[in-house]
Amino acid sequence: MPRSPLRPAPLDRSRREFLRLAGATGLGVACSAAASPLRTPIAFAATPGENRLVVIVLRGAMDGLDVVAPYADPAYARLRPNLQRGPENGAVDLDGFFALHEKLSPLLPLWRSRELAFVHAVSTPYRDGRSHFDGQDVLETGAGDENALDDGWLNRALRVIPGAQTAAEVRYAMSIGRSSMLLLEGDAPAGSWAPSTRLNLGDDERGLLDRLYEKDPEFHAIAEEAFDISDSGMQGDRGRESGDTLAAFAADMLKGPSRIAAFSIGGWDTHRRQQQAIRRPLDELSKAVLTLREQLGDAWGKTAVVAITEFGRTARENGDRGTDHGTGGVVVLAGGAVKGGRIWNGPGAATFGGWPGLDDADLYRQRDLLPTDDLRRIPAWALVSLMGAPRSAVARSVFPGVDLGGDPGIFA
Repeated sequence: MPRSPLRPAPLDRSRREFLRLAGATGLGVACSAAASPLRTPIAFAATPGENRLVVIVLRGAMDGLDVVAPYADPAYARLRPNLQRGPENGAVDLDGFFALHEKLSPLLPLWRSRELAFVHAVSTPYRDGRSHFDGQDVLETGAGDENALDDGWLNRALRVIPGAQTAAEVRYAMSIGRSSMLLLEGDAPAGSWAPSTRLNLGDDERGLLDRLYEKDPEFHAIAEEAFDISDSGMQGDRGRESGDTLAAFAADMLKGPSRIAAFSIGGWDTHRRQQQAIRRPLDELSKAVLTLREQLGDAWGKTAVVAITEFGRTARENGDRGTDHGTGGVVVLAGGAVKGGRIWNGPGAATFGGWPGLDDADLYRQRDLLPTDDLRRIPAWALVSLMGAPRSAVARSVFPGVDLGGDPGIFA
């Protein structure tokens, strides 16, 4: 079985040295190794070109049938008498068949400018276990049914992108947030950055550290940045970074030498009172995407945002006016490097297998939205089309066993 993605991140040398020296002076540094706020850019890999890729993992299993609701499917209202969405109850019509949840309505300008798209009814090969931990492991390792992988597909991807390890101008990729991301773990050196974790130091301790590192520019700068972050008031709700905070840090890196960033947005496990529970994570996702667009500036035109979740949710609502763990879900795509303004596998579409329907006979095991295609094909083609990864290497070692098929043309 693959490892859980909830694991401490390895410290880079400067973080280890900073914490070791702080401990040697008797200072109480109230932060864990996995959540160190010290910004230490890690050289990860060089990537050719100017395209950017942002991967957002939506932890908790986002309900695609609520976010991009097939309100015109005749079976939809029957399956969800209390949770059905459509233009008549606040959702925003997209194409006469699907409606966008109103909490994502701030993204409508991107839809109109063809910088927002969706791929519905897709999933990883994970089936029937319905475990968040196992589903997220499969999502982040890129494993197939028969594979048990120990590293992340994004780590493996940067090993096959031409020039990634040899270019003179080193560019790096980092995961952002408190939790280590299996997506970026592997043999290639990688790092994570928790921008809102605090160092709880008193004035005396700060003065001592300042004197200690006064003649060491590297560690002095690291310590000062830690203090700045500690005092910045950027704590997210209940100690968690908000989506726009994470996106702002990602944009800052992507405007510099970085070309790839990854972070997570949680809160999608809506077993009860889904109408209320789903609003906060949707708001965070909307703000994260808009923050990326605003802060990336001209680089937004060469950026693809790929938001993925471990599995979808049941087609039928449950007795608590929520939904349970399911199978088929939706992928959210945004950015100037995305061919948007469409749901790529709506009714009548040949791409990604088309729309499976919601009649009982059409559902997976008569309970879930049937996946008509492999979710892994979407990030796989982002790597091929945008980052220059060889198609054969992506199919062989990044997403082992995936059938890439023909280029669906979703990335510019």
